[in-house]
Amino acid sequence: MPNRKGFWCLPLCCRTVSTSVEGGGTTTAAFFDLDKTIISKSSTLAFAPAFYRHGLITTIQACRGAVAQLTFRRAGASPGQMERIRDQITALCSGWHAEQVTQIVTAGLSQAIGRHVYSEARSLLADHQRAGHDVVIVSTSGQEIAGPIGAMLGVSDVIATRLTVADGKYTGSVDFYAYGQAKADHVRMLADRRGYRLADCFAYSDSVTDLPLLELVGTRT
Repeated sequence: MPNRKGFWCLPLCCRTVSTSVEGGGTTTAAFFDLDKTIISKSSTLAFAPAFYRHGLITTIQACRGAVAQLTFRRAGASPGQMERIRDQITALCSGWHAEQVTQIVTAGLSQAIGRHVYSEARSLLADHQRAGHDVVIVSTSGQEIAGPIGAMLGVSDVIATRLTVADGKYTGSVDFYAYGQAKADHVRMLADRRGYRLADCFAYSDSVTDLPLLELVGTRT
């Protein structure tokens, strides 16, 4: 169940970090969803004000982003809403310079994201890192947003949506959509490469759409 600050992990991965895991180290990883799990808002919509200041979106688009952010923080987003957001964002970004977006996101991390990280999430991230576990963010947000957030939090890896880039600009297409089963598939591939024992691993999410990922890790009790 959610606690008073909104951070929770589903029962499929209910083990605490204090539980000892034999043969830990790099054979063990903790996989974290990002939006509403590590941070209290949509990481993508959080940068709408910065994109507006740099002339990438209009006043109307910025206002729509603010309304969508409020709705997301209150009620989250359904699978249908997530698909609509994906389509709207990829269409909106078409023609933007990818390097500029990365610079805007990196420069605005503290203001847009830093103060919205759940204190429980910070503690869990630190606990896993102290235990010698790799920490991986697995997010539907774009790599250019999730990547800098992961660097700010000191995580080991980030699995995120990748938009198609050609000649340095977004084309309006998606190379990889990190959602639902696709998250689980990429986590399994990463585990194969790194030698993680998935039965010893952890996963945290606020959404039932992440059940394929959550069912990969831990033990049912």
